[in-house]
Amino acid sequence: MRSTLLGILAFSLMAGPALAAPANDRILPVDQYTSEKGRQLAVTHAAALRDLEAYLYHCLPWVEVQKQSIGFFKPKQATGDARYLSVRLFVEQDPSPQFAALPVDKRASSMFSRYVGPLLRRMNHDAAVRADSGIDGYTIILGWLKQGSRGEGERPVHEVIAVFVDRPAAVAYLTGAGHARDLVSRARVLGFDGETALGELRLSAWEDNFVTTYKVKNYELAPGVSCQ
Repeated sequence: MRSTLLGILAFSLMAGPALAAPANDRILPVDQYTSEKGRQLAVTHAAALRDLEAYLYHCLPWVEVQKQSIGFFKPKQATGDARYLSVRLFVEQDPSPQFAALPVDKRASSMFSRYVGPLLRRMNHDAAVRADSGIDGYTIILGWLKQGSRGEGERPVHEVIAVFVDRPAAVAYLTGAGHARDLVSRARVLGFDGETALGELRLSAWEDNFVTTYKVKNYELAPGVSCQ
């Protein structure tokens, strides 16, 4: 099943050289935070947030980062002023009947395996972020177009998973004390079918190196940009 899931996810991209810089509007402005803790984290780690924005723009050109979605947000279910380093992405994919035919939990497991681990590592690329105990966890929200036929006039529907990883689970994964299957077992994953909440999903996960190995045909990094 794992090899099948890996093989049926494909991407549609406009080939060509990369633009020189991101739009710089994907990071939540400091004055938009509702607590002093959030503001201080945003100021302290401003360079790391800009690095994450630039990495996503240059190195994952098939994803779209939602405006003002990179920052230190408080999950709705959190108590106190817990602040999770967060990002929300939409993944462009080619239509695939095989992927569409999978149960929702299998589609969600595929996307979790492909993106959550690599993104979690990149979000901790900066040593100061890794060491900051004031960062209580991480939120990664992934969306993609729901495949299948639509009636005339029906709007496209996005499937979404919202993944919440607390700091202890993230540290265990990042230090090698846990694997993808351990990460998904400790994460809280909420599913959405368009506007319909599916509740908490129980997923499986595996190691997937797609993010670090996939190359877009004819896509060129801007001069001086590295995805390492």
